[in-house]
Amino acid sequence: MARSKRAGDGEQDGFSAEERAAMHERAQELKATARRRRPAKQEEEARAVLAKIAELPEPERTIFTRLHTIITANAPTLAPRLWYGMPAYAKDDKVICFIQSAQKFNTRYTTLGFSDGALLDDGAMWPTAFAITELTPAAEAQIAALVRRAVGEVAE
Repeated sequence: MARSKRAGDGEQDGFSAEERAAMHERAQELKATARRRRPAKQEEEARAVLAKIAELPEPERTIFTRLHTIITANAPTLAPRLWYGMPAYAKDDKVICFIQSAQKFNTRYTTLGFSDGALLDDGAMWPTAFAITELTPAAEAQIAALVRRAVGEVAE
């Protein structure tokens, strides 16, 4: 009789090492958040985002820094925080957009993603994640418009 594969028995559990590491980071973030008070929590979370960005190798550090600046300038109602070990921006404690590292998740490009809380609805389907290989002035303007739209700060 064949032995079934179980998580934790040293065999594949369906998650990559990067995904397991991200889940572990998220659990640590939740524990740290539960211990903080509201005003201190927001300040500490913003510092944690900047610290995480500073840890990134180039060229991602530059891309993440520009994205952070664009997002915070165009959607000041969003609060920076870590989400699965990566920068995210939340409104009323719900993540609206996030940035994923190509290097951390072994992908070809940095990803700017939007959750279902983002107000990007456009007909029967619309994109919720964008690949970023470099930030040109045109790409920065497009991202700024997307972020404003995501938080409902732009008329359609």
